[in-house]
Amino acid sequence: MPAQTQRSLAVIGGGVIGLSVARRAAQDGWAVRVHRTTAPGASWVAGGMLAPHSEGWPGEEELLRIGLDSLQLWHETFLDGLPPEVVTARESLVVAVDQADASDLKTVGAWLSAQGHPVSLTTSARDIEPLLAQGIRHGFVAETELAVDNRAVVDALAAQCERLGVGWAPPAGSLDEVADTDTVVLANGIDAPALWPGLPVRPVKGEVLRLRWRRGCLPVPQRVVRARVRGRQVYIVPRTDGVVVGATQYEHGRDTAPTVSGVRDLLDDACAVIPALGEYEFAEAAAGLRPMTPDNLPLVGRLDERTLVAVGHGRSGFLLAPWTAETIAAELEGTRAMEVSPMEVGR
Repeated sequence: MPAQTQRSLAVIGGGVIGLSVARRAAQDGWAVRVHRTTAPGASWVAGGMLAPHSEGWPGEEELLRIGLDSLQLWHETFLDGLPPEVVTARESLVVAVDQADASDLKTVGAWLSAQGHPVSLTTSARDIEPLLAQGIRHGFVAETELAVDNRAVVDALAAQCERLGVGWAPPAGSLDEVADTDTVVLANGIDAPALWPGLPVRPVKGEVLRLRWRRGCLPVPQRVVRARVRGRQVYIVPRTDGVVVGATQYEHGRDTAPTVSGVRDLLDDACAVIPALGEYEFAEAAAGLRPMTPDNLPLVGRLDERTLVAVGHGRSGFLLAPWTAETIAAELEGTRAMEVSPMEVGR
């Protein structure tokens, strides 16, 4: 009986989604090639929060569901083979700075409870995180949420792919350039519509700051701290050498220049939540382009007999990487073990 020919797969996109899909397919025996650019993309400019509870909002029930499924995969299997130090926090604390923000916090808490995922509200947030500013009392803890060092995860996934025999190639300008493979997965974020016109994905700019701990400063917080400050979202994510601060969001096309107003707002809001951050070193300001969809749900599934898509993860790329990899793997094997998001896209 002749040996079965190894199936071949081209993954277009080398961020956390593309690498996660490539690793999973290689583990299933596919001959995988990843088409990627050397320029930093959205995965390089990210907070690395795995936070379905604390990022949830009424009306996003489906995103909460798949986010919780994916967080479970992070805990169970996705970290296998990755260095343990890629995990930088194992809990999230969500707080409100003023009364209006506290009202929003209660809204989220009630919504999570209605979805069957209750959280415990507190009026003693500083007992949980002493670095918080005086006067911050309202909050809730999401105990199962994680944070990861986004850049370390990307590097570790790439190294794992290499050990599994995954090959590398330059970005593909058209699907004709990958005609030599059996199957193609589009995982190149905001660039996917250039290869498959009609995909409803648009770039949304987000700025992040890196603040480095200095000798004599108060220590780095041990958990992710998320807050609403005068209606604006801000997150503070621990790293081994400091924190990442983010969450500006703009519809500015493909502009990736950090703005003075964006950096100012992030610094003001972060220091309003944890005043000690004002003594840290200002190490980096960067901006990336999140691939967003009209309903904020990712596009993950089959486009035609040969082509699959895994794009549109917005602010949840790292969180949803395991769920996406498993969904694509199921589609590749014809088992569809996980539900695929519905799509109506033209060519």
